[in-house]
Amino acid sequence: MGFINWMVIFALIGRGSQSSASSEITVSIFTVTSKSMTVQWSRCSGASSYKITATSKNSLDASAFAQFGANSVMGSINSLTPNNMYIIRAEAMDNSLNVLSQAEVEETTASEVPTINMATSKQSESMTVEFTQVSGATSYILRAETADMSFFCETEVSSSPGTVLNLQAYTDYTLSVMSVNSGGRSQPSLPVVAKTVVAAPKLSSTSPSNDTIVVGWEPVDHVLLYTISIIMEGSDSRVKLNTTDTSVTFSGLEAGTTYCIKGNAWDPEKRQGDDFTVCQITRPCIPGLTELEVRMVGSEAGLSVSWAPSQGAGEYLAFSSEGLNCTSTTGTCTLAPVGCGQRHTVTVTAINEGGPSIPSSPEEFITFPCPPEPLHVEETKAGNCSVLWDAIPYTDTYVAFIKRDDGQEERCNTSSTSCNYHCQCGYTYLMTVFAFSLSGSSPPGPVLNYTTLPCCPEDVFISLASPGTLEIMWSAVRGAEVYETRAVEGSEVILCNDTAPVCALSDLTCNTPYSVVVIPCNEIRGCNHTCRSHTKETAPCMPEILNVTQINTTSVNVSFSAPNRAGTTYKVSVVAQDNRNTCTSRGTSCEILDLPCGEVYEVSAIATTTVGDSFPSYSIPLETAPCCPATLNVEQVTQAMTNVTWSMARGTHTYMTSLTSPKGNARCHTLDTHCLMGCITCGTNYTVSMEAISRTGHMSECTYHGFSSSACCPSGVKLYRMANNTLRVYWRSTGGLHNYTAKMVGSQSNYTCTPPPGGNTCEVPEIMCGDVYNVVVAPLTQDGAMVQFCPQRMYSVSCSGSNVGMVIYRGKRSLD
Repeated sequence: MGFINWMVIFALIGRGSQSSASSEITVSIFTVTSKSMTVQWSRCSGASSYKITATSKNSLDASAFAQFGANSVMGSINSLTPNNMYIIRAEAMDNSLNVLSQAEVEETTASEVPTINMATSKQSESMTVEFTQVSGATSYILRAETADMSFFCETEVSSSPGTVLNLQAYTDYTLSVMSVNSGGRSQPSLPVVAKTVVAAPKLSSTSPSNDTIVVGWEPVDHVLLYTISIIMEGSDSRVKLNTTDTSVTFSGLEAGTTYCIKGNAWDPEKRQGDDFTVCQITRPCIPGLTELEVRMVGSEAGLSVSWAPSQGAGEYLAFSSEGLNCTSTTGTCTLAPVGCGQRHTVTVTAINEGGPSIPSSPEEFITFPCPPEPLHVEETKAGNCSVLWDAIPYTDTYVAFIKRDDGQEERCNTSSTSCNYHCQCGYTYLMTVFAFSLSGSSPPGPVLNYTTLPCCPEDVFISLASPGTLEIMWSAVRGAEVYETRAVEGSEVILCNDTAPVCALSDLTCNTPYSVVVIPCNEIRGCNHTCRSHTKETAPCMPEILNVTQINTTSVNVSFSAPNRAGTTYKVSVVAQDNRNTCTSRGTSCEILDLPCGEVYEVSAIATTTVGDSFPSYSIPLETAPCCPATLNVEQVTQAMTNVTWSMARGTHTYMTSLTSPKGNARCHTLDTHCLMGCITCGTNYTVSMEAISRTGHMSECTYHGFSSSACCPSGVKLYRMANNTLRVYWRSTGGLHNYTAKMVGSQSNYTCTPPPGGNTCEVPEIMCGDVYNVVVAPLTQDGAMVQFCPQRMYSVSCSGSNVGMVIYRGKRSLD
């Protein structure tokens, strides 16, 4: 038993001596080894000693026992058999060795202690331990520690051999092994000291040329010698060398080939350490440049470069002296974009993981020529044109294309810098020139747009569009984009610019001959001023209304100015919405008769000659008095309010309606054809009149038949119960011999009664009780109709048996 275990036992014994005793003993196993068990028990009251007995459960081996004093609560029992199940009995005894209490527990001893046969290191970070395997062990614990205790680890393995990991290179370790079963661990085996091997050199490699690989590494501690070997990928032949340096150069290798290099280190004990392998490909050989040609890449031109592939090349880089480059994994790529007239010096470099090869021999290539420019046209005389351009480097021939806007096309091949073609007026010519060399055609160059002078229109037609406007029309002519039309009279010039073959010249002087010319123009060449002119006279001048004199209510005399030459006819018009009246004269006045009422007229005059009509003169308004409405009706809607309606009247804007009586007047001013008039006194005769007023304030007096308001609604309407299911309706009369009717409306039946003229009561027999009645008393109109605007009263008529009972007033409500 180790020193630490005994320290635990003594501590527990001390603790047990201080604990209180019990009449029953309990027992447990504290720890086990291969040949011993440490047992822990509780103190028993009255015990002077404790006996611990271990009896094998699976064999006939003799029992082992140990005895301890009264103050002990833990002790060990030795001389046990490894990997054996034991029954452990604890007995508490008095001074007479009588057993006061006992308890048992079962436990297995640990397996036997294994023995290390050999410990070796083939990796700088691990150690492999071979040991004897013991019966009953379920696993093993490998323990490794350094002498200064700076490192300690335990590794569980299932069998021999076992490996301890995470060690330091070239370091001494003390190794031991313990067996493990269900009971616990055995004691450690006798230790063995072993040393790990040195670490491998960390190789790094480069390929400075296509037949050389340089390998280097950082120095490794405790190394006596390095072994470096190289082998070509796919080969069985290996080259090996030993060195104390930290770099090695391998030359005479194949280009573009992968080689694997392995390095080992040897320690002073001449043990081989870890190995480290790195693979390196040599640089590829120089590619052979085979072909250069211009190709289109989308909408751009590019220089296609082709070459013979190189062994081991993963990628190729083509480079131009113009700063272009392209990459490819195959034998071709395109330098883009290339421009016209460029001289390219091209090389190709093969590249792999080892680095780039030496560039190929440079090849020169001149691209296609640039398009000729600038272009310009010279027209030596009408119909003969030449297109010219500057000379372009690296060009053999030129082709000029001249296309007219009607689709006709000319083509000119030349080695000079000009081409002649036939050009006509009124056409637009589109011209472009291509340059050609052995590298191909130039790109499309600038397109020159050249337009000749437009032609003159021949079929010019001039008409009078309005008194102050001439309308000029003609057929469209070739080459004209806009037309300038001029009307000239003395120093006066009127202009009109338009793209359409029609123009209106306005604001011309009346009754004047003008010289009119149509000048076609285009934006590039300007205007053709050689077209002939035409003469056209304008319409007569506009007269002026001087005065309109009312002859009578239906006739007027109109006087006007006569600004035109003798022989001009003047026409005066008096125009309303629905009718027109005219008169004509060669003098300065004329009369218009039979004008109806309620009309607003505009009076104007025009002058007429063989050329056409003048502008109408400025109008002078003329208004006749408004008409009276043909019909008017007065209807009483309440006791104090009437609704007056009438028909529309021509020329009337507002209506002023009046009801006049000795008891008072009512008046209404409105824009409508109806009016509500209040403050009406019942039972009164009214005179009805109206004033029809125009928008300008002209007024007509209108008179109509009189109006009589109805009799007044009675007040104090009451309902009384009479004998024999009869109800009496009573009211206060307003005076006079007016006719009244009383009306009772229930939910199931209606009743009416009418007293003699001037009466103020009437009776309703055979009343149905048990209902609510609306009672109204109203005067009758002259045609016997009941006035509809008198208020109603509500009564409840209850039943007393089958007879009328109580009559209860429920309130007043107005007529629905």
